[in-house]
Amino acid sequence: MGPSRAAGGTTLLEIRGELDILAVSVLSDRLDDITGAQGVDLVLDVRAVTFIDCAGLSLLSRARQRARQRGGRLRLAGATGDGSVARLLRMTGLTGSFELVPDDGAMDAVAEATGPAGVTDGAGSAVA
Repeated sequence: MGPSRAAGGTTLLEIRGELDILAVSVLSDRLDDITGAQGVDLVLDVRAVTFIDCAGLSLLSRARQRARQRGGRLRLAGATGDGSVARLLRMTGLTGSFELVPDDGAMDAVAEATGPAGVTDGAGSAVA
């Protein structure tokens, strides 16, 4: 697992590759740890996700719910436009359920403030 980045109270976690059932088994504990904190402000950068299935969508929904239950928030960066996460959110009608960070460079500012994070395992599956 790669490091997450934190700046100004916001944690940025970049997810790359395939967000499928295999990746979920790796990521779920990490996201549970992060979203278990009171008042967490988590940004998941999903711009580099090349594939997402129902297991991945369930992981995102669970993380969003856990953050909200503890007075925090979860935002998705890169979930607008033509990316795989954006397409799945549109197809399932869940776009409005997530707070989306615009793809207009806002994430670049967050990433610059926090430095690099996120890795891909050897199979190309998402690992954060």
